[in-house]
Amino acid sequence: MGSDTQIDREAGVYADDVVRQRDEIPGVYGDVDFTIVPERYDAEATVDDERFAPHRAAVERVFEQPELQRLIRDATMRGDRFADAYAALIPEFGFRTLVEMLETACEQGVDAVDDAPQELRDLIGAMEATPDWVDMELVERGAAAERIGMATATPFAIRGAFLATFLNKYAALPMTMTGTLSDEAAAKRVFETASFFTATTLPGALRRDGKGFEAAAKVRLMHSMVRFHLLSSGKWDVATYGTPIPQVDQMPAGLIGVFLMSAEVLRKGRTAFTDAERARVELSRYRCFLLGLPENLLGETPQEIVDLMTARHVSLVEGYDDEICGSLVRGTMEVDLFDRSTVRGKVHAWLENGFSRFVLIKSFLGGDAERAESIGITFSTGEKVAAGAALGAITAKTLFYTYGLKAPVVGDRIDRRLNARIATLLDRYGHADFVTDADQYKLSAA
Repeated sequence: MGSDTQIDREAGVYADDVVRQRDEIPGVYGDVDFTIVPERYDAEATVDDERFAPHRAAVERVFEQPELQRLIRDATMRGDRFADAYAALIPEFGFRTLVEMLETACEQGVDAVDDAPQELRDLIGAMEATPDWVDMELVERGAAAERIGMATATPFAIRGAFLATFLNKYAALPMTMTGTLSDEAAAKRVFETASFFTATTLPGALRRDGKGFEAAAKVRLMHSMVRFHLLSSGKWDVATYGTPIPQVDQMPAGLIGVFLMSAEVLRKGRTAFTDAERARVELSRYRCFLLGLPENLLGETPQEIVDLMTARHVSLVEGYDDEICGSLVRGTMEVDLFDRSTVRGKVHAWLENGFSRFVLIKSFLGGDAERAESIGITFSTGEKVAAGAALGAITAKTLFYTYGLKAPVVGDRIDRRLNARIATLLDRYGHADFVTDADQYKLSAA
């Protein structure tokens, strides 16, 4: 990424808080060498690289902002200091006890936990400390608006969006090593992802006593547990892959929706969000805050959001490994997510299969169906028909809820119906544990 980054690579320079992870949380980072920049970080990238051709103008902006490049480089090696410190207590308490204490702290308050460790108090305290840059009124408005998409599009699109995380071996490896290749595990991860984002759109879910708040805490602990086990295993190659599930790899999950929206805003020649768009952005930013991402990775304007996500793309070395990525893609595509025992279930599964492929190819593979097929994602005529039918159903339901909620007489009834639909989906997705089984880790994979 130019001479500035190359000098940093040789000097081993990171922000102080990145380097301090080793001293502050030795149980997780004690063996990590913070004098190196991992192979996954593309220190040799230039604006003229062929892979940037489709987005040359956006990439040029990144290369004009060395401070943005340094920010992303630091986020490539930064985990979650609060959740990581709590996860480092696994040898003392065991993971299940840590989860139970976290659940109690979220539901009843940290003082309800007998002899609550300071690390738990610090994690809950950090999540409770809503920063001044968050507008909670906007968050609630954004959640109310996003319920529609969660009720209409997510049940058909979630697998396609989830698959996008498997397209790069450097980002996908933790999923491979934590035993996500089985049909059961793949389905569980897809549904947990859908469950988290769907739950956060229910009224009040992101308040301190809401289920979204608790889910975010458990997601953070799950990620930190993975870091703890992988980094303490002696099998994880930091020089190649960096820190497992670093902040930079959490950005797409939390920001992809507003990134696509921001790109569309800029494409139309606008530089600011509408009030409705701004509410969606605020929901995304607050969700990301609860998941442990700092403000400087969460853009506020369309251009800032596009720049940050583009910088993340620029920083990541391209690498598709069939053993790592292909196995995850095929395993996730082949698993039956929904009950096919009824006619309705079979129809939904058919629609979802086609639409998830459409989402993956259009939004994450640049519309390149040939590339999709090369990695095991077909898009046959029948699957295109299914995608079109799903899109029609999504559009019809979206219009129904959008205009129904505004209707003076039936608006409240439609609102209750929408909430009931969300509740039904959450029941269908099943209980989200947000845990992985360390006994199933494939630690030789790295």
